[in-house]
Amino acid sequence: MKAFTQFKSRVCPLDRPNVDTDAIIPKQYLKSIKRTGFGPYLFDDWRYLDKGDLEIDVATRRENPDFEINQPDYRDCGILLARENFGCGSSREHAVWALENYGFRVVIAPSYADIFHSNCFKNGVLPIRLSDQQVDALFNEVEAGYELSIDLETQTITRPNGEVIEFEVDPFRKDCMLQGLDDIGLTLKQADEIRAFEQKRSATAPWLFNGV
Repeated sequence: MKAFTQFKSRVCPLDRPNVDTDAIIPKQYLKSIKRTGFGPYLFDDWRYLDKGDLEIDVATRRENPDFEINQPDYRDCGILLARENFGCGSSREHAVWALENYGFRVVIAPSYADIFHSNCFKNGVLPIRLSDQQVDALFNEVEAGYELSIDLETQTITRPNGEVIEFEVDPFRKDCMLQGLDDIGLTLKQADEIRAFEQKRSATAPWLFNGV
């Protein structure tokens, strides 16, 4: 997982509450279990005017010009500004993969579905919770080229006018993101201890390792 320390990017507003994971990445794309290649299908049903599938070349599809991330002002943004209960619905991890593959490293919203929130931290996407009033203020300010600077170490967001907004984050999850550690990375940090245990165990209980 790519470490997250500081990040500065333009902001894309998605002014819709209760955006569920099926809207983020529709079910027909769950056939792939790879963690890459989902970016073109992010918000698929809203993003395109025709139906898609893994076998259909996205280059042949018609974009919806009214959808936010298709508009010139908001293409290729790295921060998504959203409304309450973002990531609700089924627990598909593909939803976070699609956001990260597209290029979103940060989502800012008043609230998230619990499993989606957890999946973000496991895949290098920082989900920031702010109050309804703070999110409203950001929506009122967002325009073409609007940028925010995120500093995970200090847990701050800096607006273009220099004003700083603080946010809370779980210390363990923060440390994992700063180091770029997902669940596998955390386990591999204990590789020496695991090997030592296995060697000791194979000597004291060799019958457990027959045929291994």
